[in-house]
Amino acid sequence: MVKKNQEVSGDQRLESIEGSLSKTESFIVENQNVISIVVGIVVVIILAYFGFQKYYMEPQNLEAQEQMYNAQRFFEADSLEKALQGDGNSVGFLQIAEDYSLTKAGNLANYYAGLIYLKKGNYDLAIDYLKSFESSDHIVGSMANGAIGDAYMEKGDLSSAISYYLEAAHRDKNEFTTPLFLLKAGNTYELNKKYDDAVEIYEEIKTEFPLSNEARDIDKYIARAKGLEK
Repeated sequence: MVKKNQEVSGDQRLESIEGSLSKTESFIVENQNVISIVVGIVVVIILAYFGFQKYYMEPQNLEAQEQMYNAQRFFEADSLEKALQGDGNSVGFLQIAEDYSLTKAGNLANYYAGLIYLKKGNYDLAIDYLKSFESSDHIVGSMANGAIGDAYMEKGDLSSAISYYLEAAHRDKNEFTTPLFLLKAGNTYELNKKYDDAVEIYEEIKTEFPLSNEARDIDKYIARAKGLEK
């Protein structure tokens, strides 16, 4: 009896599966034109994407990298205006950032332009260009955030400076950028009269990065902030 019931149950499941298949087949038959159109659109989008990358973006990026060469040379030689604007024979970072905005080189040009404006004392433009820069490299990304912090610091916006210093410090904890920007954040906390926050930051440097350059005189910073805290 049990066996019969099992066979019946099995037959019912089989009939249910066959029914589902029939419904699916019917749906496909009834909507084959729509399905064909949707599949065709997806294929066109995929092909267009790969075509765009190969035949437009790759040549654009290569061209942008070639344009960057002279601008980077001027930057390294501290010829900031030529690096920014070009020298008449080659373009500068501003033009590269505008003309090749979709490329990696164009993106990097924003970073260079931001650093130059920071050095030149134009802090608003420095912030604009540095914020336009995007990087998956944690070190370079941290340096960009730290530079934004420097620009806000120069503008007297201490709260924003602290925010960007902390973001730069904690984006990717390492022995180079983290203690560097933690110390800047601590110093700025002191300027903002938030001495307890400064002590906390200094103690983080002392505990987590004892071998860093920033940790050498960290006890002095801690003592000073604690003294001002009272």
